[in-house]
Amino acid sequence: MYYDPMSSSNPHSKAELDAAGQLLQLCIGFIPAICLNAIVKLRVADHLAAGPQHVHDIARTVGANEDALYRVMRALETVGVFRETGNRRFEQTPMSDLLRSDHPQSLRPFVEFFPDPLHFRCYANLMHAVRTGQATPQMTLGGSLFEYYATHPEDLAVFNAAMVNLTHVFIPAILDAYDFSEIRTLVDVGGGHGSVLASILQKYPAMNGVLFDLDHVLHSAGAYLHAAGVSERCKRVGGDFFRSVPPGGDAYIMKNIIHDWDDEKCVTILRNVKTALDGQPRGKVLLLEFVLTPGGDPGDLQLGKWADIEMLVLPGGRERTEEEFRSLFARSGFRLTRIIPTKSPQSVIEAECV
Repeated sequence: MYYDPMSSSNPHSKAELDAAGQLLQLCIGFIPAICLNAIVKLRVADHLAAGPQHVHDIARTVGANEDALYRVMRALETVGVFRETGNRRFEQTPMSDLLRSDHPQSLRPFVEFFPDPLHFRCYANLMHAVRTGQATPQMTLGGSLFEYYATHPEDLAVFNAAMVNLTHVFIPAILDAYDFSEIRTLVDVGGGHGSVLASILQKYPAMNGVLFDLDHVLHSAGAYLHAAGVSERCKRVGGDFFRSVPPGGDAYIMKNIIHDWDDEKCVTILRNVKTALDGQPRGKVLLLEFVLTPGGDPGDLQLGKWADIEMLVLPGGRERTEEEFRSLFARSGFRLTRIIPTKSPQSVIEAECV
């Protein structure tokens, strides 16, 4: 006979029933995530922007099976994505509205990347990472994550779009919390398409920038910088930050770069930045990263601790505590000067040359 832990006839305490319910929700957590991924790829939210629609019309427009799409949307309603108004008609909710591609605060690129099939392939080998401490792409994809992206441009485009999306979500809080006005030339190391650097240059018109990344990553950056109106003040330089970084900046910034790598590789990157800052005793390095804190209140998402699992599984890096950042800086010729929390989940971590 099937045992239902949530049945009112179950003799266990309410606390046990609540715990069982929470565990069940955790265990099925992958299902809402992959359903969201399918919904954004079909652009269902875009087609609801004009108002409620019958699932028959939505399915016909997006090229989906009507019954299957209805079941996915019905399930997503239980977590606040879409609302069924009756007779298989759906309307937007505040959550589903953020999946529209034209929403000013759209999270569509984030949702298209994080619960995508590539993630599921890598997370299927989580046990390998837990037993060995090694990232999973080598055994899953045949090489490191970034080696895979270098030869799979479509997946790289999805990744880059998600990183730009996160920048757009976090950067207003960072610009509000940190004063960049004393910096004359800011070098963005591993800056991708330039979304971080462009946002800073837009706010500080007297500043110049250098966007530094691998050549194949920089390929599409020119159009982005031009659209942002900062291309005249931003030079693009290709290279490998494990070998060197371009000199000439009085500050070097990295968003979500250090967390991709183990301590030894991080020290290599930071020492290369220190070399580039030679002769500038007040030269700075700025990291935009999660800073982990002790404790784990179930009511507090603490996104950084989940991002840490992402680093374990995919690139092989880690999120860090204040003391761990302090140690990295000390080994690399820097002194941690301050950590500035922002209204976003990330902080500005500032260090100076010693």
